[in-house]
Amino acid sequence: MGRPKRADEAGCIYHMLNRANRRDEIFEKEADYEAFERVLIEAVSRYEVELFSYCLMPNHWHLCVRPGVDGEMSRFAQWLTLTHTQRYNAHHKTVGHGHLYQGRYKSFPVQDDEHFLTVCRYVERNAFTAELCQAPEQWRYGSLHRWKHGTTKEKKMLAPWPITRHRNWVDVVTMALSDNELKRLRWSRQRGCPFGEETWVESVARRFDLEMTMRPRGRPRKFPNADKTT
Repeated sequence: MGRPKRADEAGCIYHMLNRANRRDEIFEKEADYEAFERVLIEAVSRYEVELFSYCLMPNHWHLCVRPGVDGEMSRFAQWLTLTHTQRYNAHHKTVGHGHLYQGRYKSFPVQDDEHFLTVCRYVERNAFTAELCQAPEQWRYGSLHRWKHGTTKEKKMLAPWPITRHRNWVDVVTMALSDNELKRLRWSRQRGCPFGEETWVESVARRFDLEMTMRPRGRPRKFPNADKTT
């Protein structure tokens, strides 16, 4: 079976995710998180990719980005994961111990309206949802902390958002997402389905040949009385 299709068009916004192989921890200590952030900063400076939000978790990471050139997100992700893997293995002396990441990153297109804010809320409250901190902005290894408490230099890593944050953004991020929002986000994350209004999703799915991401996996259901033909 071939690889699933992936959208990577300039000017579109995407949520990106990658996990450690076997879901092992790739960030075991503070220095591991800081090392990845340095690689991430370098990747953003090397490639035409805007970084809007991110969150590093013990065994995976989330990014919300917008490439400025067709195919740039894939080049960005390849350099990011390869460079991080090389530096991680050199530091931990784990060269030859197997893959650090489970495989290629996963991604899905995001509509640049309220759905973009929903994705950023989801990303920036990830550590809070996992009970790794008492408040979303306290998690040091994410964009919310950098935006709220970072120095001017540290904030330069983050691109201006395409739409304005809500007032009291930290409070908005702290509020739990609705069941419907979580259900749709999980579907998009698992299948690569565009995340937005229904008509936008259908249009983007057709343009990027992603219609399969809108349908459940598996074979079509067979009806008991269907004729058996060969």
